[in-house]
Formats: sequence, C-alpha cells, structure tokens
Amino acid sequence: MARRGVRRLRLLTYNIQAGARVARLSHYITQGWKQILPHREKLANLERVARVIAEFDIVGLQEADPGSLRSGFVNQAEFLAANAGFPFWTQQVNRNLARIVRSGNALISRFEPLAVLDLTLPGRLPGRGALVAEYGCDGQRLCVVNVHLSLGPQARRRQLDFLCELIGEREHVVLMGDFNTHVDGRELERLYRRTRLEPPPAAPSSFPSWRPRRPIDHVLVSRSLSIRAIETLPLALSDHLPVAVEVGLPPALAGAFEPG
Repeated sequence: MARRGVRRLRLLTYNIQAGARVARLSHYITQGWKQILPHREKLANLERVARVIAEFDIVGLQEADPGSLRSGFVNQAEFLAANAGFPFWTQQVNRNLARIVRSGNALISRFEPLAVLDLTLPGRLPGRGALVAEYGCDGQRLCVVNVHLSLGPQARRRQLDFLCELIGEREHVVLMGDFNTHVDGRELERLYRRTRLEPPPAAPSSFPSWRPRRPIDHVLVSRSLSIRAIETLPLALSDHLPVAVEVGLPPALAGAFEPG
C-alpha cells in the first residue's frame, strides 16, 4: 500500500474494451455482438481486472462503459474501483449512442486529486477525450492525463498538438493511455520537443493481446520522474494488454500522496 511520503507510484493503463473478451482475431466477428448487448461474462471479466489493478496506485482506463445496455447499465469504472478497493474514481463519456453503447476514459486512484478536468480532443469525428487529474502539495503539482487517441494519423497529430498546449512546460507530468501509435514514431516527437515528457526506456507490445506485436499503449513521464520498471501484464481479456509502470517521485512530490 502507498504510505505518507511515498517515493514511488505504481501506474497502469488499460483499454478494457467494455469488459468484452477478445482472444483471437475471429472473435471480432463471432463475438462482435458483445460490443452491443449485455453478457454475464463481462462482470466476471471485470472482477478479474479488479484483482489485478488492486496492486496499483493510479489506473487509467480506456473504453470503459459508464452504464448502458451493453454493460447491463453498470458503471464499469465505479464497479472496478469498488471491487479493487479504490476510494476515488472519475469518468468522462466520449461516446453515447442512445444509452445502448456508451464509452469513455476513466481514472481510478488511491489518492484524492486536487482537481479533475474533462476535455474533448479535436478530431473530424467526435468521441475522443483527455481526462486530467492533478495531485499536489506545497505548490508542487503532478498532472496525470489519460487519453485515447484516434486511429487516423491526421487526427492524432491534431490531438497531440492539443496535448502539447495542455501540458506545456509543466514540470511533473504523466501521460498514459491508448495512443494507437508507436512510442518512438515521428508523431510523438512533437511531445518530446514541446514538453518535458521523454520516451520510455522500453516499449512493450500490447496489441493484439493474443499475439502482441504493436506497442501502442503507453505511460509517458516527464524527466523529473524516473521509470523503475515497465511491463505488460498477461491479462488477455480485452484486445489490449495492460501496461504497468513504476515511477520514482522527486522529494518535492512525495508528500502529495496519502491514501484517502
């Protein structure tokens, strides 16, 4: 458990695909109906996710259903927070199709944020967002941003420009989520040039979960934070694998994190 004056944070990003299990390519066709209709295995899948995320301090989720027909009107972020013992959670709704399918980003945390921002990312088609939480004490702030970027490179460039403006010269930043692009590609160079974010020491492949070949889920941190460990976890429920990172905090931030 995190303690007063902690010097490390355990972070996780995971695209949970609304709790629908995808274990092979053919499941997109044969089990695609689970993306629209409820199914009892979704809660069982979420219970497994809850057991895994219980070991972490801050969790960013993408494609979490805030309560619609396909989730049995269960708010999946709230369900995971309750079952994993997290006292704080927040969610943004990025897509809302007549309460049949709803989807968005969520942050689940052991620590109470000072502020939360629900921001819409630019793009030709609506449905992408950035969920921001700020933590801090004594004038020091850690900004945690959870995103799900677009599939198209043109839209991603606009979204990355937006994030560059949002993050700016902030000293302590975590940017996590489903980027839909490689961490060392040309697209992310703009982040490294215009902010204090740095490429991670490794980029484990996270997609597709049954045969991971593409590193598209990332946890990026500013140079004031030190990545001590980074790995994907063998939780093949979604079509993504979760990416786990342990970061060291500078002394100025250590007192900002106390369990709620």
